[in-house]
Amino acid sequence: MSPLDVRLLGDPVLKTRAADIPLDKLGPDSRYGRLVDDMLETMDHAGGVGLAANQVGLLERIIVFDASGMRGHLINPVITPLGQTRAIGVEGCLSIPGVRAPVERPACVVARGVDKRGASVSITATGLLARCLQHEVDHLDGILFYQRLSAEERRRVNPLLRDLH
Repeated sequence: MSPLDVRLLGDPVLKTRAADIPLDKLGPDSRYGRLVDDMLETMDHAGGVGLAANQVGLLERIIVFDASGMRGHLINPVITPLGQTRAIGVEGCLSIPGVRAPVERPACVVARGVDKRGASVSITATGLLARCLQHEVDHLDGILFYQRLSAEERRRVNPLLRDLH
């Protein structure tokens, strides 16, 4: 295992939608098992609670996470909000160092996907884990957290974002 390079704001891969991974490519000896391990190590090394594959330059639908006492990964994740309740929480991003801002998201979600062996996974999440899963799946869709900010917050962070380019 070895840490991967985290792509930073301005890299076009961060604004590109990642492709689904064919399930027949998964298995205990597939490259995806090693990739998940490398992504977890990269996330830990960078001090994050989540990481998406495009943040390490790969346009494949994989996320890793370690939040609210749950550590894991999802391949081809799909997020479904549960209920209408929304919550505001401060988010940051390993690809946008030094920028943190409040983002409103569904408070409770179900995340479904498969693991690196191809087994189905379903996670019902609230709190930080729900926020983390949504943030990382946004990455896979080419959406960065600042795109979800209120107009007022966006005005506040725009100068910081310009400084990072």
